[in-house]
Amino acid sequence: MILPNQLTILRIILTPVFLFLFLSDIPLLKQISLAVFIIAALTDWYDGWLARKFNYITSWGKFWDPLADKILTSAAFIGFVILRIIPLWMVIIVLTRDFIVTGLRAYADYKGKSFPTSFYAKWKTLLQMTFLYYLLLMYVGKNTSEIYSGHERIFSILMNNTAIYSCMFVITLITFHSGATYLYNNRQLIANLFKNED
Repeated sequence: MILPNQLTILRIILTPVFLFLFLSDIPLLKQISLAVFIIAALTDWYDGWLARKFNYITSWGKFWDPLADKILTSAAFIGFVILRIIPLWMVIIVLTRDFIVTGLRAYADYKGKSFPTSFYAKWKTLLQMTFLYYLLLMYVGKNTSEIYSGHERIFSILMNNTAIYSCMFVITLITFHSGATYLYNNRQLIANLFKNED
């Protein structure tokens, strides 16, 4: 198996490791979980770079690489739901949209067709990831005694429940709207994709 695909598998394997460490009550393990998440995210960048530079592009990679990304980000969102930092219903909307679109793209690749990625969708992904990294950094910082000590007021402001809820609500709306727009703009492509072949 080529290296980019091995890195994709590594990202999938690291996902439950991240979630286990992240949900631990031990501050050190929470710190390690942040490092694991960053390493897993870097494998996404590196395997994409390798695939483009050395033309290591396979059907397997086309299917699993974006799916591995969604699995990793989904684990982080679910972790924050378990910790009651963000609402479950918002995460359900975000994950449903992302997995539907990712699934359609993967199926299109399998059928030898291509679905364009809009600038809007890329901007939505950037917004999601920025929010996730912010939450991860602030939560781990707040729950790590040597970092948190003496900075209670700062972290209380940065982890304000109303602000986090409002940001997640906006991200949920944008994610839903981008998904609906994507499906509408590509409705003919989607219809052709599922058209019965004689």
